Amino acid sequence: MKKPRFIISGGGTGGHIYPAVAIANELKSRFPEAEFLFVGAKDKMEMQKVPQAGYAIKGLWISGIQRKLTLDNAMFPFKLLSSMWNSFRIIKSFKPDVVIGTGGFASGAVLKVASMLNIPTVIQEQNSYPGITNKLLAKKANKICVAYENLERFFPKDKMILTGNPVRQDLINEASKSEAIAYFKLDANKKTLLVLGGSLGARRINQLIEKELDFLLSQNIQIIWQCGKLYLNDYSKYNEKENVQVVAFIDRMDLVYAAADVVISRSGASSVSELCIVGKPTIFIPSPNVAEDHQTKNAKAISDKNGAILIRESELEAQFETVFSDLISNESKQAELSQNIKKLAKPNATKDIVEEIVKLIKN
Repeated sequence: MKKPRFIISGGGTGGHIYPAVAIANELKSRFPEAEFLFVGAKDKMEMQKVPQAGYAIKGLWISGIQRKLTLDNAMFPFKLLSSMWNSFRIIKSFKPDVVIGTGGFASGAVLKVASMLNIPTVIQEQNSYPGITNKLLAKKANKICVAYENLERFFPKDKMILTGNPVRQDLINEASKSEAIAYFKLDANKKTLLVLGGSLGARRINQLIEKELDFLLSQNIQIIWQCGKLYLNDYSKYNEKENVQVVAFIDRMDLVYAAADVVISRSGASSVSELCIVGKPTIFIPSPNVAEDHQTKNAKAISDKNGAILIRESELEAQFETVFSDLISNESKQAELSQNIKKLAKPNATKDIVEEIVKLIKN
């Protein structure tokens, strides 16, 4: 068999990048000789994160449509044409066997051109409510790997396969709690609250934690607060408080999950999938500022099965303190949430997605 060649495109946020890297790593373990090229958006975080993971990346001049009249919107048709043309040049010169898209606007241009050139394409849709890019690409895609049931109204049923979302390999095997406590210099006698705002940080969650910090510490807990790099300057002063660690980003997610007793998180697809694998009692606070309110739908898919607690931003004032103190003091509730969310985990997602990709390689 000749050396397989793969183009992988996805980005904009960590939720599109990590699945792309996980798929590449799994393909590489099966085909050590394979060649990979990532394609992303020029000014987005994939341009740093993908090379850090050891892969080459080319950037396209593309961004999404804003919901209001802006210069960016006026430029959109030109950016789209430029991206299509550059995608055409990249694909013609790299000659991939399969093109894989994990969402984000760059993947739209690349997969569209690939299907026009009759190159097999695979879409990986992370959310319970697909984004506009993947809905537009679905008709021409060869396979669509999804993470939630009941997506027939968006995608052709015969192309869809329920695989779950790729998660970091280091999460599948549970890290040791004692190693985690030592790594983060925690007190082994206190419960640990982990606050996750997603790769970019979550303004409303940060505001909540700031406002409720004294209340939280009065529950005799310690806090690891991932506030996002955009917000570090605003919140790093709280590092001076005892039992509080504020960080922009966490590299050792395996250890931070092992350390955590309770998690407060956004409900982007990657976060939800990771929390299912590690099985932590979680309070989801979905971002309302995302397309089609997909974070609320992601969280609801878990809370409906009693696998997590869902609090909408609009309900935080009224509910947060009661819900949190009930959860932190009730170990049987923690155990119940933990067991139920674990039942929804799909630890073999990456392998199952790669199986579908391998079937499309033409010998």
